[in-house]
Amino acid sequence: MSLWSIVSQMPPEEFGSLFTEFPRSLRCLLADWLENQPWEFLHGSDAFCTSVAGGMLSAMLEKLRSAASSDGQQCQILQQVSSLEGTYRRDPLRLVAVLKGILEGEKAAVLKRDRHLPLSFHRRQEELKFSLGLQRLQHRVREIQALRERSSQLQDGAGGDQHAAPAPGTGELPALVLEAVKELEAAKQQVLKRIQIWKRQQQLAGNGAVFEENLAPLQKRCESLVEVYFQLHQQALAASAELGSELLPRLLERFTELLSSLVKSSFLVEKQPPQVLKTQTKFQASVRFLLGPQLLKTSAKPYVVRADMVTEKQARELALSAYSGTLSESTGEIVHNVVALETNPTSATCCANFKNVLLKKIKRCERKGSESVTEEKCAVLFSTTVALTPSNLTVHLQVLSLPIVVIVHGNQDNNAKATVLWDNAFSEIDRVPFVVAERVPWEKMCDTLNLKFMAEVQTTKGLLKEHYFFLAQKIFNDHSASLEDFQSRSVSWAQFNKEILPGRGFTFWQWFDGVLDLTKRCLKSYWSDRLIIGFISKQYVCKLLSTEPDGTFLLRFSDSEIGGVTIAHVIRGKDGSSQVENIQPFSAKDLSIRSLGDRIRDLGQLRNLYPNTPKDQAFGSHYNKEQTGKDGRGYVSTAIKMTVESERWVRARAAPPPVPPPPHTHADGSAPTGGLGGGGSPRPGSPCPSTPRIAPGMELPPSSDFEQFLQEMSLEGSPLGPPFAAPPPRGAYPSPSPPCWGLAEARWDDGVRPGQA
Repeated sequence: MSLWSIVSQMPPEEFGSLFTEFPRSLRCLLADWLENQPWEFLHGSDAFCTSVAGGMLSAMLEKLRSAASSDGQQCQILQQVSSLEGTYRRDPLRLVAVLKGILEGEKAAVLKRDRHLPLSFHRRQEELKFSLGLQRLQHRVREIQALRERSSQLQDGAGGDQHAAPAPGTGELPALVLEAVKELEAAKQQVLKRIQIWKRQQQLAGNGAVFEENLAPLQKRCESLVEVYFQLHQQALAASAELGSELLPRLLERFTELLSSLVKSSFLVEKQPPQVLKTQTKFQASVRFLLGPQLLKTSAKPYVVRADMVTEKQARELALSAYSGTLSESTGEIVHNVVALETNPTSATCCANFKNVLLKKIKRCERKGSESVTEEKCAVLFSTTVALTPSNLTVHLQVLSLPIVVIVHGNQDNNAKATVLWDNAFSEIDRVPFVVAERVPWEKMCDTLNLKFMAEVQTTKGLLKEHYFFLAQKIFNDHSASLEDFQSRSVSWAQFNKEILPGRGFTFWQWFDGVLDLTKRCLKSYWSDRLIIGFISKQYVCKLLSTEPDGTFLLRFSDSEIGGVTIAHVIRGKDGSSQVENIQPFSAKDLSIRSLGDRIRDLGQLRNLYPNTPKDQAFGSHYNKEQTGKDGRGYVSTAIKMTVESERWVRARAAPPPVPPPPHTHADGSAPTGGLGGGGSPRPGSPCPSTPRIAPGMELPPSSDFEQFLQEMSLEGSPLGPPFAAPPPRGAYPSPSPPCWGLAEARWDDGVRPGQA
């Protein structure tokens, strides 16, 4: 997204003072092109800046003339072009200052309104800054070369005249070289920062963030910088006499350090090993040397990359020594851990692909305090030694993978994923391995949970403010705070996945991960269609449904079970009293036997999805076609059906039937026609209990997000009551009826454990 696409939608009066020297109409015509020029990074008034500014002015005038030929106001545009050319041709740097002011004013207005600029705009600005810096370096090299040649010509012209004056510019050369080296080091820092950003984005992708993993632009940037490096290095050596015996060695040392750090940083893990790694399980990984195709010296024996497992302590020691040391001992045994570093001329890449690696065993280190094995982080260290051309420099390359949690059993997977999720989300860009904060803002945790949920479920429908409110009440065990109160709080690692939730046998993450797994496997389409409210407490559901008509229902995730979804519905008695009941939660196994949509269709007591959408309208597309008639072998088809009867129906069934009065007889002793006196079986059911009392709590703040959420379900009305409250004790689910199987149709009761026919 361009800056102008946002600015053009804002009131023009907010920018009136910006366009006094440059017409707004031309800003509109130039739109994206204007933002793709380095106006903001041209500083100074030297020959380089003047030359670049003149080139941009010419390009702009040409673009405007081209636009005028296809515009209805051709005459007016051409007049404006002529005016611009007359005003700025002699002083193009003045145009740079004007357009820089316009862009800065636009950015300030957008930041004031939105508090951020588009990410694409930031990336484009960063590219422009590096590109201009590279142009400046190339200009510096040409300046140094021209100065050397002029100095050499003057010295040759002077011949052997001992009294000849010093060549003009000779004293300028050392200062010019030093300035160029300084600019080269600044450009190198930009490249290293961009590499660090790429690594951080790769780590966030482990939690589901969007990641542009293509390394080709970064490789091109590294190669361009190295090319300028060798040009400048050559000029410095050629000017050794002018630089002197003191300055030259210091410059050469800086050159060596610059190339070495750039080369070491360009050795990257392109494909990370699994961050939760089970022993005796094969995995894949790949490393890439960005400068390999350009710098690797031809060797009779191919270079190889070795993979070793290291502890957090070893990783920290390697990082603090700037990867100059070598690994003394591996903390685990890896099979097939040596792979050739190969250059592909077609794709211009240099990679080592580990395709069949296996962690045979792991050596655990001493843990801190109450730390469990699933909190212990290690990493794979990839290393090699290469010789570079044309400098003949030998460099030892090492790079660490992202943190890995090694497990030996599948039941450790859940807690290991929690460690990885926390580390990926909250680690800093350039940290000491693998230091991460113990406490983070709740808002950041919300972003992380939402990112993980959308990525795992593969849906575009994320969590809402009301969902975050329920999750905050759950993790903080606080049902009195408001939504705003939680926004200023911090959550600890212990609250996330060490402390057991009150009244439960699991942690917050274990519960949330169960919801993730269930939704991903069985409920993706229901969630994406906004048919599941999900993150809402049982007590708040009672508040929502208690005033609704008989048969109104909604879907929520179970509070008391990991990975369960339940149906809450309202039953009304003849006297108008209501009772809200929650059907025993369905697990992923249950829903693999009979889908959620078919279960809802089976239950006649469910009529409208909250607040007023007929269930067939809401869930019709999720019903499976029922088989009827005979199959290919001549058998009559059967089907599993679900029935759930509430306590009201069970109590009615358990009550003894009323005894009918004795029939009257005629004189001849025959019974009169008309059937049983008092007539037939009683109608099952009894008045529902009165509406359950709701624990006091804060009212939910009005939320356009939640209202939009309900509208997406074709639901309207129904004001929100108190906040999501804590669930009542277990055992509040309706009792099942006995199973009943027929000949042509199997009727299955979904009782204490749905899915057990």
